[in-house]
Amino acid sequence: MSIKEHRKLRKQDPYLDREKTRYAHPLPSREFILQILKNGIPTTEQHLQKLLGIKRHEQDAFARRLTAMLREGQIFKNRKGDLCVMEKLDLIKGTVQGHADGYGFLIPDNDCADLFLPAKEMHKALHGDHVLVREAGFDRRGRREAVIVEVLERVNHQLVGRLHLDHGIMYVVAENKRISQDILIPGDCSFNASAGQVVMVEIIQQPNKHAQPIGRIVEILGDYVDPGMEIEIALRKHDLPYTFSAEIETLSATLPARVLRKNHSERRDLRHLPLVTIDGETARDFDDAVYCECDDDGFTLYVAIADVSQYVHPGDAFDQEALNRGNSVYFPMRVIPMLPEVLSNGLCSLNPKCNRLCMVCEIRFDAHGERQHYTFYPALMRSHARLTYTQVAAMLADANSKEAKRHTNLLPDLKNLYALFKVLLKVRKKRGAIDFETTETQMFFNEQGKIEKIEPIQRNDAHRLIEECMLAANVCAADFLLKHGHPALFRIHERPAADKLEALRHFLKEVGIQLGGKLKPKASDYAKTLSKIKNRPDRHLLQTVMLRSLPQAQYSPDNCGHFGLAYDAYTHFTSPIRRYPDLLTHRAIKAVLRKEQYMPGDWHELGGHCSQTERRADEATRDVETWLKCFFMQDKIGECFDGIISSVTGFGLFVALEAVYVEGLIHISELPSDYFHFDATRHCLLGERTGKQFRIGDRLSVKLVRVDLETSKIDFILNEPEKNAPPKKSKPVKKSKPKKR
Repeated sequence: MSIKEHRKLRKQDPYLDREKTRYAHPLPSREFILQILKNGIPTTEQHLQKLLGIKRHEQDAFARRLTAMLREGQIFKNRKGDLCVMEKLDLIKGTVQGHADGYGFLIPDNDCADLFLPAKEMHKALHGDHVLVREAGFDRRGRREAVIVEVLERVNHQLVGRLHLDHGIMYVVAENKRISQDILIPGDCSFNASAGQVVMVEIIQQPNKHAQPIGRIVEILGDYVDPGMEIEIALRKHDLPYTFSAEIETLSATLPARVLRKNHSERRDLRHLPLVTIDGETARDFDDAVYCECDDDGFTLYVAIADVSQYVHPGDAFDQEALNRGNSVYFPMRVIPMLPEVLSNGLCSLNPKCNRLCMVCEIRFDAHGERQHYTFYPALMRSHARLTYTQVAAMLADANSKEAKRHTNLLPDLKNLYALFKVLLKVRKKRGAIDFETTETQMFFNEQGKIEKIEPIQRNDAHRLIEECMLAANVCAADFLLKHGHPALFRIHERPAADKLEALRHFLKEVGIQLGGKLKPKASDYAKTLSKIKNRPDRHLLQTVMLRSLPQAQYSPDNCGHFGLAYDAYTHFTSPIRRYPDLLTHRAIKAVLRKEQYMPGDWHELGGHCSQTERRADEATRDVETWLKCFFMQDKIGECFDGIISSVTGFGLFVALEAVYVEGLIHISELPSDYFHFDATRHCLLGERTGKQFRIGDRLSVKLVRVDLETSKIDFILNEPEKNAPPKKSKPVKKSKPKKR
């Protein structure tokens, strides 16, 4: 083929026009490169360059494009160095998910079933790495097994762990138990750390099938039981951003100390309205304020939300940092904010008696709580009071209470809110939203930062009142953006999957309960079933099984409604200080009001990212709370507690203690003398000989026998009478005279 023919071939690229808009000197598109390789045989990079007419000055850029395609697994280099299309090699691309016991799984990118990675394969990679594998048959348990062909991307460059010294060899055991390989530390890379300390390690040599990973200590965090160490570990283990850059500090310094008069223009002035914030006692960032007017025909609700978008502009340092964080993270005793304090607790926070910029959702309801109409607009407000849930609940319960007398001027408005809340509750019930019984807890700490007690959070009508107001505003935001055809991130909660639904129906049928809705149950069908079982002794089991049949809520531009709340469309609008999706919603609403369109990039990517940062925050806070509970329990070994079985697995029972709200494990080997088998369908462990069952919701008396701070595990055994204890003497039974008939 001549040079002219090569160039002619290149012009056949169907994506050439797109490449011309992106680059001054367009290269063949990835799609066209794949097409050429698919139609031919494995070829060298040099031959591909010649085939596509790549000029000398284009070779470096073309090589970079091929490198990116190799890294992302679109193409592959075989042992001879030839470029191949991955699809033709029957290779599978995916992410490694490690297990503490040394083996792992491949989670394929194409949503196929997972593949098992034996321990010898896991020597080549670490948890989270992106790899190419080849299917290699089945293991002895019938699982599809894979062999790692190549590691496409190493994701572990630094990790947090505990330093150990064994026979002169230093190594770090990662806090992330999915990384089961020890990181070897050469003597000159120890940073003078001592055995037992928690350290940050930079991996300087990744693992392969012949060698363990090697690292260099770059930071010493301290001793394992130092106050606050559990949070420091969680921040690094879950890769949570926790410091603000110098650029953020510089930008923060340019912000005014108060709302400027020039920002008042083109905003509705609502400073006369007695808007109030209602939050928990420890809250410091106030996103939302509420006010309600009441007349014979219905209610007008004002939900004022901090206008974060006024200060955080698309693409600036604040915005990039907020996107990276995705949300604020709330640990016990410490908050990692999404925005710097000058915004989160200052200019954006709806602090009392301060002028603040806000976005308002004004909603009109009829006397029965049905929404009539709504409007969004930017406004200027001034919170008339910072109230707590406890205060408001006390005021609503008793008009002569100390709190009611202290806030006499606000009491009529709070009563209006309460009246609206009661009718909205009826609408909620009519709509069929699902309400699972859950117990949230709060930890109380001493001066040394250790837990003194754990108590349940008592939700009152003030909590539920604010929740209904926020739900109403969020639904209006979703409806507004849909009506105007503007893209958005919806908060979606999909219907239960067919297999989960079938398993749930089968289980409920065994206990004499039916779930309505046939193949497509509604939230109302779940709600009706929950109301039927609320007085049953096995309600904990039934509720848990129903809850597990539902998928996790997430963010997506594809609106499929919110199943649990029974809404056709729902988004997050009410917390832009602490959630990035809410900030995106504000920008989209403002764009519609200006008759423009807000385009932040790929909405699907944004939805996936925000869902991931939310899960990351949940996992980090769960880690911290679990460790703190372990520390709280370590001096209670030998004590007995009453508890409820919260989960059943093939290796034992998880028991939640009723008095102290801590969970631990009774290993299957500690159960009474019998062979116990896990019945996944019935969610129980069943004794082979005795027929004894252990099910979710069963009450047990347990004894604490072990607390392991390193693994954050708590072990119980059943609290049974001592086998060798002498039998109690029974009192003689008096014979009673037979009754006359």
